[in-house]
Amino acid sequence: MVGETRGTRLDLADLDRLGLEAALEERGHPRFRARQIFRWIYRRGVTNVEAMTDLPRALRESLAAEFRLSTPGIAARDRSSDGTEKFLLTLGDGRQIEAVFIPATPAMTFCVSTQVGCAMACAFCLTGKMGLTRNLTAGEIAGQVRVLAGELEMRATAFNIVLMGMGEPLHNYDETMKALRILADEHGLAVPPRRVTLSTVGLLPALERLAREPLMPNLAISLHAPTDLKRGELVPINKKYGIAEIIEACRRFPMRRRGRITFEYVLLAGVNDSPEDARLLAKLLAGVKSKVNLIPLNAAAGIPYERPADAAVDSFARILAERGVTVSVRKSRGRDIRAACGQLIVEGQKKSPGQKLAVMI
Repeated sequence: MVGETRGTRLDLADLDRLGLEAALEERGHPRFRARQIFRWIYRRGVTNVEAMTDLPRALRESLAAEFRLSTPGIAARDRSSDGTEKFLLTLGDGRQIEAVFIPATPAMTFCVSTQVGCAMACAFCLTGKMGLTRNLTAGEIAGQVRVLAGELEMRATAFNIVLMGMGEPLHNYDETMKALRILADEHGLAVPPRRVTLSTVGLLPALERLAREPLMPNLAISLHAPTDLKRGELVPINKKYGIAEIIEACRRFPMRRRGRITFEYVLLAGVNDSPEDARLLAKLLAGVKSKVNLIPLNAAAGIPYERPADAAVDSFARILAERGVTVSVRKSRGRDIRAACGQLIVEGQKKSPGQKLAVMI
């Protein structure tokens, strides 16, 4: 049976359009009905097949009997003083994740999660303190976008998506890419790849696989240090995939005309924010079509680092710019509701085998 998921019924949310066409055909329905169903789910936000009024009654009855349509539920919604909104979402098994809406960035941006927790254990990130509970399904990833677009009345509005919420997208490769195909579908929300940015610490086998994808999101590499010694202390996976390997993979990565790879660099006071670190970073990125996004640490209880002084941030950025590196300093959004970069965490969830035995690919 095509695309069987948990339970006895297929989940419409987990099917891309080709998968839905195949599932309908297996049951004796025309393949073109998948286009209509996609429009109802993604453009109109319908969660009940009975509301799909341009479908024949027999098809609606079949959908109700043989399919389900799971949608993350909103458990809490917080609004920052700067307009950023954080959504606590409950999944079908009771697990919870967070997604964030960042307005005027300059476009509207949805920051979504790809896992419940994260196995990467970056030293400055609260999500890493959770460990990995489980991967999200494609339907749960795309479902966050459906929910935010509906709640914010933005289904007909252009917006960006950043895969920078909870989890490492390339650690959940297949479901993440399937979700992007669902979101890009012309009969759904039609979010083009140029409006999607995938952020990764650099899982090399998956990064090289991404380079061959027909659907190519923008790429952001979480670097955070210019040497293996420093990066290994901050990003444990660096002990397996070192900086030189990651940079070489980036040099080979196919880029659109005028495209650049973003290197994210969280600045930690007294750790990786020295003038020498800036000079080494500029040398490391020489010849790479790139830009550096500096992120002064969003400090929080449980993170053993401090935010650098503004003067140190300015000096670091100036040194990069003087050496020809395109650089920006990210303005922290949603810090007062713990919605900023590195601050997403859902506490009190039952530990799963994945948290205890998570294996990094």
